[in-house]
Amino acid sequence: MKNAPSSSDRLRYIKLIHVARRELRMDDDTYRLMLAGMQGLNGATSTADLSLPNLIRVLEQLKLRGFKVRPTKVQTRPLADDEQSKKIRSLWLSLHDLGAVRDSSEEALAKFVLSRTKVSALQWITPAQASWVIEQLKQWIKRVEP
Repeated sequence: MKNAPSSSDRLRYIKLIHVARRELRMDDDTYRLMLAGMQGLNGATSTADLSLPNLIRVLEQLKLRGFKVRPTKVQTRPLADDEQSKKIRSLWLSLHDLGAVRDSSEEALAKFVLSRTKVSALQWITPAQASWVIEQLKQWIKRVEP
């Protein structure tokens, strides 16, 4: 590999490409066909075979298909760790496992809580509001469970 800035740059792009592939729900065959069909990659079907400029081209192709790079967010406040918050988080993750929630992140959960309680974080909801959110999540699980 000629003139590669560093292996850490390559690894960063490879990881980003795999995140994009997962978020776009692209199966292995579709992904490899996309790579094989891209001009200038000389038929490569794996990121391991690509130079940094070609990895950047693959990422740009995935962006054209709808992938959006999100900056890594630094958690600025500690997570709520009371029992009700843990239960809410557990139910949220269960809904994600059932396929009812696409984004299992704490930010997505906070948006859900905000939409229900008009309070923007689990740390600030009252016990009564937390109980209400728990009941809503339980009902949602009942609706989507097989």
